[in-house]
Amino acid sequence: MNSRERVLATIKCQTTDRVPTDFQAEAPTLEAIYRYVGHRDIDTLLDQFDVDIRHIDATWPEDQHFDGYYQNSWGERFAVKQTEFGPVSEHLLGPLAEAQTLDDIKNFSWPTVDMLDYSAIPTLCDKYEGRAIGYGFADFWIRPSMVRGMENFLTDLGTHPEFCHYLADLFTTFYIEDYRRAFKASGGRIDIFQVYTDLGTQSGPLISKKMFREFVKPYIKRFADAVHEMGAYLFFHSCGQIRSFIGELIDAGVDIVNPIQPCAPEMAPEELHKEFGNRVCFHGGISVQGVLSHGTPEDVRREVKRYGRAFEQRGYIVSASHFYQLDNKIENIFAVYQ
Repeated sequence: MNSRERVLATIKCQTTDRVPTDFQAEAPTLEAIYRYVGHRDIDTLLDQFDVDIRHIDATWPEDQHFDGYYQNSWGERFAVKQTEFGPVSEHLLGPLAEAQTLDDIKNFSWPTVDMLDYSAIPTLCDKYEGRAIGYGFADFWIRPSMVRGMENFLTDLGTHPEFCHYLADLFTTFYIEDYRRAFKASGGRIDIFQVYTDLGTQSGPLISKKMFREFVKPYIKRFADAVHEMGAYLFFHSCGQIRSFIGELIDAGVDIVNPIQPCAPEMAPEELHKEFGNRVCFHGGISVQGVLSHGTPEDVRREVKRYGRAFEQRGYIVSASHFYQLDNKIENIFAVYQ
């Protein structure tokens, strides 16, 4: 099997020649890895690891720089702190924190898909021939909460539900159109479309299942329906202990659940496979808080083998339980792929 065949079979929970792999790292972590290997070529690095998936995106407008902070196209604000491995972002209160009415939210200067540049996508797809291609960084729940302010947004779920529905619809509509334009630009070569939003803490969900069904599930289904219409697969990311939502995610059409953060016994791979095996593909699990930071390379290899066995080498993609973090030992990151 080549990488693309291996990943597509795994998403369908079919047996493959080996468990496929993925790689995603925070920018400072990647800089540390570059210093370690002595070059700055991401493709050379991923080829060295024999990673099966390549991630691409359209080109977005540059972030605006204001006095003491940056603001991206969505209105997310963040300060940038320098470390020895490069800049690290810290989120700040967003520009809609003081919004009082739905009109205040509607009148914000929201981005349009016309602002994105898709011209590099055909070249990237040609470059990654034989690899599975994942696209995008869509969000419809956490990113709006950053613009509105997380405390405000969670309160709005009960006091101003129309605010939350408006924002979720706005972001969902934008990103589905983004997906369609990217798919067209790729000539149908994008295999996986990605949605990132966080629904859990380390001890349980952020919201009730009733709120999940009202404010989250309908929008995930819209993403899934649009992606499946293109013949591709939907990757859904949520940190935290979200065991109670996984069946709902599958019902909404999610094909890949990431990052299976091992923050509670309910998120153990053996438990997940027992309940959901062969119904969805799992992705991640190798703990950035645990073994990758505090273990040895042998501990990491043992954990990777454990996950492969737990999912019976079907329906599982090896990756970390989040993007690789700066405190993950580089030799442990290498051990994941060894």
